[in-house]
Amino acid sequence: MPNVIFVVLPDLETCQDMLRVWQTVGVPTATILDSMGVHEIKPAGRDDLPLFLSMRSLLAHETPQRTMFAVVGDEVNIERVIAVSEQVVGSFDAPDSGILFVLPVTHARGVRHW
Repeated sequence: MPNVIFVVLPDLETCQDMLRVWQTVGVPTATILDSMGVHEIKPAGRDDLPLFLSMRSLLAHETPQRTMFAVVGDEVNIERVIAVSEQVVGSFDAPDSGILFVLPVTHARGVRHW
């Protein structure tokens, strides 16, 4: 079954390094999106802000991180992808290192055959 690998990283340079090491273990390409966690835009001490902020409030802030994802087939060893990812950022358990998670893909359209 194919999987999608997500990784949230601090900047575009780290994403480029990540894509380079992913390619060495069989991940051919990835999509990189600008992203922002709510904790980065919620002022300290304010708990009255809505959970889902408007697009205007999101666009008014500088984007401090990137979310990168790739759909991969069974031939890609997920444990190896995680291992080379940690070569780029160190342990994902360390503060401010990023987030990595993998989800199974049950249906996909518009994705090249693996």
